[in-house]
Amino acid sequence: MLRLILITLSLLGISACTGLPKNVEPVKPVSVERYVGIWYEIARMDHSFERGLSQVTATYTLRDDGGINVLNRGYNAEKGEWNQAEGKAYFVDDKSVGHLKVSFFGPFYASYVIFGLDRQDYQWSFVTSYNAEYVWLLARTPTVSDELKQRFVQEAKAIGVNTDELIWVEQKPE
Repeated sequence: MLRLILITLSLLGISACTGLPKNVEPVKPVSVERYVGIWYEIARMDHSFERGLSQVTATYTLRDDGGINVLNRGYNAEKGEWNQAEGKAYFVDDKSVGHLKVSFFGPFYASYVIFGLDRQDYQWSFVTSYNAEYVWLLARTPTVSDELKQRFVQEAKAIGVNTDELIWVEQKPE
C-alpha cells in the first residue's frame, strides 16, 4: 500500500505535464500498430515508482477507444515478488506523432515522448517525459548491442539528461 501511495504522489507531481521537453522533437511518423507489444526496459533514470525493480517490461495493447493499454511489470528481488501497474495512453495530437499522454491514476496524465525509434523494424525506442528527467531505453529483446547503448547515451545527453545517473536494468536473457 505504501508503494502505491508513493507512486500516486510521484505521478501527481508530473501529472499535469503533457508537454514536450525543450530541444526534443517526437518521432514521426509512428505506427501504433507496429509499436504495440512487449518492450524490455534496458535503461532508465532512477525514480520512486520503479526503484529496485529488475526484469522490467512494458506491454502495450490497442484499446477499443483508440488508445493504448499499458501494463508495466518488474521484479522486486528484495521482496521476492512481481510488481505491476496498469494504465492507458493516448496520442496528444496526431496519431502518427510519437507524443502521447499516459495515466496510471484517473485523470492525471504525463508525457510519453518517443525521441528515438528503429523505424525499420521497431526493435528499440528512446522515450522521455515532459522535462527529460525521466528517460528510458526500451527494446524488443532483453539485451541490446553496446553500439545501441552508446547511441542512447549520446542522444539522451543531447536532450539534457545526466547520463551518469542511468540505471542499466537487469534482464534475464531469452
